[in-house]
Amino acid sequence: MPTSFFNHTFGLAGKVALVTGSARGIGFAIAKALGKAGAHVVINDLNAQACDDAVGALAEEHIMATSAVFDVADHASVQRAREALAAQGLRVDILVNNAGNQNRKALVEMTPQEWQQLMNVHVNGAFNCAQTFLPDMVAQGFGRVVMMSSVSGQATMPLIAAYSTAKAATASMARSIAVEYAAHGITANAIAPGFVKTDFTIGLQQREGFDDYLQTSVPAGRWALPEDIAPMVLFLVSPAGSFVNGQVLAIDGGLLARMG
Repeated sequence: MPTSFFNHTFGLAGKVALVTGSARGIGFAIAKALGKAGAHVVINDLNAQACDDAVGALAEEHIMATSAVFDVADHASVQRAREALAAQGLRVDILVNNAGNQNRKALVEMTPQEWQQLMNVHVNGAFNCAQTFLPDMVAQGFGRVVMMSSVSGQATMPLIAAYSTAKAATASMARSIAVEYAAHGITANAIAPGFVKTDFTIGLQQREGFDDYLQTSVPAGRWALPEDIAPMVLFLVSPAGSFVNGQVLAIDGGLLARMG
């Protein structure tokens, strides 16, 4: 009986979920969670070997997975990926825009090219994927979109002006998609993780005194793990989250509550 309830409420059998930037870290944890719920997951990365390794790791856990090597910042590359997936009989029902990059510099020290590089991946990449896959969702009358924002899109810190700007933009994009496409059976939300222990934050992990800062600023008193983030995405794209739309949900151990 419990299994029946959870399958009905959180199950994703028959759905195809594309998670960008999912060969490792938060993206991989999200793909694994969606796969465990029954979705066929599409692993994306710029590195083909990384994609294949991730697909292999998921296969060992009996998760259906397909590799899709493309650059989210390149609109034509995203379009070709959609065509390649369609040729395999895979039409994306769930899009998780997770791909990202970072460049920790003071605003005046950042070149226009460095600034644009972050915007290309976080903002243009999210647009390219949404613009490519939304029409199929509209056609079938169902879709789920989750944007990877960040608490830094709401309350920032030094040296991440470009990153914070991009994350605020992706949250706004989620709200816009929610308003424009809800009538087509599509929901769009953003999640805003706090400090998550991955390769992406290795610089902070190695910074002297940062663990002490984290323990005093985050009420939960610890780093988040990718496995802390993935269940929220599963909720948002599952039947349980079907009436949640246009929201930005913090997963931060209470960081924003303390700062507010």
